[in-house]
Amino acid sequence: MRRLCLLAILAGTAACMTPAPDLPATPPAEPQTQALPTASPPSAESQRLAAYYERLQNDLLTQGLLRGDGGGPDTQFTDTILARNFIRIALFNEYRDDSDFRTAQSTVSNLRRWAEPIRMQIEFGDTVAFAQRDRDSASVEAYAARLSRVTGVPISFGQPHPNYHVLFLGEDDRRAIEPRLRALIPSISAATVRAIVELPRDQLCVVIGSFDPGQSTYRKAIAIIRAEHPSLMRSACIHEELAQGMGLANDSPGARPSIFNDDEEFALLTTHDEMLLRMLYDPRLQAGMDPATAAPIARQIAREMMAQGAS
Repeated sequence: MRRLCLLAILAGTAACMTPAPDLPATPPAEPQTQALPTASPPSAESQRLAAYYERLQNDLLTQGLLRGDGGGPDTQFTDTILARNFIRIALFNEYRDDSDFRTAQSTVSNLRRWAEPIRMQIEFGDTVAFAQRDRDSASVEAYAARLSRVTGVPISFGQPHPNYHVLFLGEDDRRAIEPRLRALIPSISAATVRAIVELPRDQLCVVIGSFDPGQSTYRKAIAIIRAEHPSLMRSACIHEELAQGMGLANDSPGARPSIFNDDEEFALLTTHDEMLLRMLYDPRLQAGMDPATAAPIARQIAREMMAQGAS
């Protein structure tokens, strides 16, 4: 799915959103008549969104999209392709720093990543079903362990002073999230807050990365995932937003097999994407490197990776 990468340097934040593809027009679905127990019942609008996303997921699956197989003989790639994809995804942003988050405009970026252990915390809005919270927590924890293995960045849960927050929010929860956002990242821009609070239904999920002005290492991150998503789209958002929050901020139409692409073909992190993450955290690359410096190193790492895979 396509990630929309937004930067606001004055606020020291970077955000990536995932928009939904167009869906053929159909009559609005009726709100669900039953819901799992929650602390606060979801509104009729939230229930309509849940029906919309269920229909969207089914439509994508019917088209053979949202693949979870990681690719096959039809998606083979070379070291040249891997390096090209890394440069495009890790060293470019999809939005200008002063963007209003509505019109994409690709800009060059220095390499950004985490330099300290990640202390992850999962939070739920009041309208998220209790049974779903257990499933979501297990999914995030399992995937975070995978990201940690791939990148070498320690990721833990239940630690004091968390710096990576994963929020599962229903429509009503998200519209009231501004105070929480400002408490987590006091420097967050008004434009970023507004983009999240007023998130249109075609934006599936979002991640925000915060860094000190003039620096290129992340200090905090917030991933926001809609509680209305059905199971596979929910997993897709977990995979792409948490991975983007590690520093792969852009997407590329040429990246395949990859979730860092806007064609919806793959829902879950692929082997190709794991290689991009390993490249990002290779010690030969450093946070703050510009593309001219990082690109030849990335090409060398890609050659080594592909040679190892072929041996």
